[in-house]
Amino acid sequence: MSSPEGTADDYDVVISGASLAGSAAAILLGRRGVRVALLERRADPGAYKVLCTHSMQAAAYPVLDELGLVPELEKAGAVRNEGRWYTRWGWIEPTAAPGGPELPYAYNVRRSTLDPMIRSRAAATPGVDLLLGHRVTGLIREAGRTVGVRASTSQGEREIRARLVVGADGRDSAVAKYAEVRGRRHENGRFGYLAHFRDLPLRDGISHAWFLDPDAAYAFPNDDGVTVVAVLPDKKRLPAFRRDLEGSFLDFLRGLPDAPPIDSAERVSKIIGAVDYSLHTRRPTAPGLALIGDAALTGDPLWGVGCAWALQSAQWLAEAVAPALTGRGDLDSSLAAYARAHRRRLGGHQFLGVDYARSRPFNPVERLMFSAAARDASMARHLYLFGSRLIGPLRFLNPLALAKASAVNIRHRGRPATIPAGKGERRDLSE
Repeated sequence: MSSPEGTADDYDVVISGASLAGSAAAILLGRRGVRVALLERRADPGAYKVLCTHSMQAAAYPVLDELGLVPELEKAGAVRNEGRWYTRWGWIEPTAAPGGPELPYAYNVRRSTLDPMIRSRAAATPGVDLLLGHRVTGLIREAGRTVGVRASTSQGEREIRARLVVGADGRDSAVAKYAEVRGRRHENGRFGYLAHFRDLPLRDGISHAWFLDPDAAYAFPNDDGVTVVAVLPDKKRLPAFRRDLEGSFLDFLRGLPDAPPIDSAERVSKIIGAVDYSLHTRRPTAPGLALIGDAALTGDPLWGVGCAWALQSAQWLAEAVAPALTGRGDLDSSLAAYARAHRRRLGGHQFLGVDYARSRPFNPVERLMFSAAARDASMARHLYLFGSRLIGPLRFLNPLALAKASAVNIRHRGRPATIPAGKGERRDLSE
């Protein structure tokens, strides 16, 4: 699609938001010959997101590899995010099949390390102009199409025109609001708080998650010996937390089965969180506009999908629209292709996440799959692939997997399992 006669685009693309999604999209588009204006409302190039799981799932590894960030992440001390998950049937501990390849992984890394890293790479990419201190205050619309943005800067207001405007500005996206993009807001029945601890020993040094049905918690080891520890209780527990946040937070962690020894570690951050972290599902495209990352789809922080989905959606967008933006296709058709890929790859995961965010106990199918994964190594690997978002719900719940899970549980019927119950107690459970 060409510019209207007599006008010229300032850029091919203007991206609002220079965190993970926006910086990744800028790099991938710039490498494909697209002229990009990357806008960031904060003036500090070292700015980073604070409230985050600080973990990228294995589904993000191909994007990190394409961006060329893997060696830099390894050098910075990012931790490969293998993990183990507690359930009332025992620990699920995925391991590679005998003689098989290692399990896919990505990284746990603090956003204070990751955000400046990817932003500086974007700034160094030919064709990308990083414009710090630019806050989008409106969109330029012509004939029902978005053709640019208005931005507030320290020097005053300015307009930046482009063939495509990309909102990479988070769950409360101003771009989506100004464009009046349709979407749905989903209530979250849990609240969450997290803190950072230094020198917190975890078994095998890997990530831990606790599914307490319906409460949850996790501990993710990160770079520089810092572990992110979070609790996600049912909102029924919120009044007690509000009365004594620190005491409630620490008591919750101490009461976990096989609890991490937080009292022997050093807390190096405040306890921060959100009591109303709703999920958002928006249409990812409109004429002349696309949304990526949390602006398009905000998942439940319980599953830690935000960082991976930010990177993946940036990659899908770049692959879809770059040919059209460099003169080899139609932009509207390319945006439609991106929207289809986004819906196909993430729609099923978001549907299940929205349902479980109601803070309900496991349903029968979830009980079947989680209990089997705690008892069988191949089922644990299958659950790991799903939890890492490497396979979708249809493949995860295919008839063969359901049949195998049933057979595993039948074999274990009537066999009590002794499982740590926290605070020095133990309890016996049977199927």
